[in-house]
Amino acid sequence: MPQVAVFLALGAVLGPVGLGVINVSADSSALRVVATLSLALVLFTDAVSLNIPEVRRRAALALRLLGPGTLLTASLIALAGWWLLGLSAAGATILGAALASTDPILLRGLLRRRDIPTDARHGLQLESGLNDAVLLPVVLVAMIFLNPGTTLDAAGLAKFGLNVFLLGPGAGVLVGLLGVAALDLVRKRLGVRRDYESLYSLGIAITAFAAAEAVHGSGFLAAFAAGMTIAALDVELCDCFIEYGGVTAEMLLLFTFVLLGGSLIWSGLGIINGPVLIFTAVALLIRTPIYLLSLIGSGVDTRGRLLIAWFGPRGLSSLLLALLPVFAGLPGGGQLFEVCSLVVLASVVLHGGSPMLLARAASRRASKEGAEAGGGDVAREMGPGPAVPEGEAGEAAARATGQGARHALVEEVGGGGAQVGAQRISVEELRGLWRMKEPVTLLDVRTERSLEGDGAQANGAVRMPPDHVAERARELGLEQEAWLVAYCA
Repeated sequence: MPQVAVFLALGAVLGPVGLGVINVSADSSALRVVATLSLALVLFTDAVSLNIPEVRRRAALALRLLGPGTLLTASLIALAGWWLLGLSAAGATILGAALASTDPILLRGLLRRRDIPTDARHGLQLESGLNDAVLLPVVLVAMIFLNPGTTLDAAGLAKFGLNVFLLGPGAGVLVGLLGVAALDLVRKRLGVRRDYESLYSLGIAITAFAAAEAVHGSGFLAAFAAGMTIAALDVELCDCFIEYGGVTAEMLLLFTFVLLGGSLIWSGLGIINGPVLIFTAVALLIRTPIYLLSLIGSGVDTRGRLLIAWFGPRGLSSLLLALLPVFAGLPGGGQLFEVCSLVVLASVVLHGGSPMLLARAASRRASKEGAEAGGGDVAREMGPGPAVPEGEAGEAAARATGQGARHALVEEVGGGGAQVGAQRISVEELRGLWRMKEPVTLLDVRTERSLEGDGAQANGAVRMPPDHVAERARELGLEQEAWLVAYCA
């Protein structure tokens, strides 16, 4: 079940129709702060999470996704908005750009599935990480022309372009460079704890946003530029730097869904009519044929092309882009947000529910294959071991487990053996287990990002990704009574 739907339902329960705890309007300062921080952090974490060598290797695929894929989709949605809804050219452009943006939260559950082809996973990661940086400038430029009374001469347009496309990203690049240099200096001179390094990532994103706004640039583009700078420098960052920023951004996004779920997002249901329903269908379905055509000759297999073409969920990224003209007080901004809200609600049901169908199909397929191969016996053999009670009894049981091997190891390698099986094991202690002919399995539990940075692996180690541990253990047929030695660096 899509988690976004849960948070929207929570917002509805807390909203005016439910308990009346929250009642947020479009001009609410709280919504503006949360939405602004959410979009800035999403852009920063999308950029800093990019694997630049991987982007270079798949540059042709990225160009197909962002060029004929994202921009053509945005253009056709804008054309449908202008024709079906009678929007102005600027308003239709904003709506098209907002609805061409894919939502990272709705995609995250899909990308963590193990049955997704590698090319499709990388393609969707590239698109969700880069398309907002392509679409945001389109929205910012179109907002100038959304107000009919606004007239800009060549000098005014040049100044706008300088502020948005040079000063904003320039401030982000500068903050990224200074932030990495300062972190490296602190590491060498004083040292820094992992939890503080996690917080540091948020500080860089917010500082980049503030620096750009101070020089009348785009803080959002600055946050993305800061993240890209850090990714391009290829500095060694602990995974916590990226993961904490991503988790915090997702927390803010989900909280924003709660605020919008109070009443605002449901405003889209009040504008339903024939043309709006046709536009909603076009906005949701036009992506598929465009991406199928753009991916011809890309080297992605048929299943991967179908997954990329279908999974273009619209979510909070679209809503945040549509909220920018509302926050700016521009005419017609409310209508754009209402139409966008209806499309997002439909996408949550359509795209958010699709992984559930995939999961059920995969489960049925796995059950069938397991039954044919006798997988039921394997699953029972690899089932959970006896439960260990908590408290003193649990500690005693843990000490008793492997007690003979542990005492022998203490005698062989010295008193350090007391830590074996608890939290850490030294290389010498591991060698001692091997000398005693103990069953030992080395597990490579590095994250995908760490693995891509260094493909070297310990001799005899088996790959155990941090996700889907139980399923992977059953596939490998790991012994329950063996020593499992995991390493992540």
